[in-house]
Amino acid sequence: MSSLGILVISHGSRSEEWVRLVDEAVLAMRVPQGVPVFSSFLEIVEGRLIQDGITHLESLGVTDIVVIPFFVSSGSTHIDEISYALGVKPEPLLPTDMTPFAIRARIHFTSPIDDDPIIADILYEKMKPLSVDPQREIVILVGHGSVEEGFHQRWLEGMERLASRIRTLGGFDEVDTAMLLPDQLPQKMQRWHQLKPEHAVLVVPLFLSEGYFTNEVIPARMNGYIYRYNGKALLPHSLLSRWMERQTAPFLGLMQHR
Repeated sequence: MSSLGILVISHGSRSEEWVRLVDEAVLAMRVPQGVPVFSSFLEIVEGRLIQDGITHLESLGVTDIVVIPFFVSSGSTHIDEISYALGVKPEPLLPTDMTPFAIRARIHFTSPIDDDPIIADILYEKMKPLSVDPQREIVILVGHGSVEEGFHQRWLEGMERLASRIRTLGGFDEVDTAMLLPDQLPQKMQRWHQLKPEHAVLVVPLFLSEGYFTNEVIPARMNGYIYRYNGKALLPHSLLSRWMERQTAPFLGLMQHR
């Protein structure tokens, strides 16, 4: 008899607020009765690491674990190492300290956020108060990014598709992207200041939670430029729970037919 469990994997943080926001989104998932859900973290959060989640779910008799990587981009190097340690791929693309987990259950690995339309809706809702005259506004979507070959391209592809969705939603003149790794934001600010000096620049962070990157790093990189920014991250938002439900739905359907 097959039995399904859900394992959500997030980055982990020393911030209790970060853990609380992730846990609230996970707890708000609507799943069929009897399907256990475990919110786990890549590091730091004692007793809540990935192996803790696997062990807990298996102790409940779970034979199939649907893994939701709660990360912004498939370009994250963490997706590479986690999928290797879960046995989803034979080798990581980059060297990692992560070793294979002890797993008896079958793993069903879903995808991170990338350019999901739900995420575009959240980003637009959170940045909309900054907008006054969309046709005379340029939006810059700012993500963490990566300098690693292949990973950088995945970040870029996902961000560009999200940017296109936001442009459609808001009717903005331009929606551009910038990564912190490599440091693209000052160059993008300068570019638009020169090309369309009469336009307002709206800066939107593509981060799960507010913190060091949204509060300090992004503003520091824009020093000396005029822009509008509210630093609002994706969490908290009820649609993130809906996104998680959508990630698991195909597997829930499969299990019901076994």
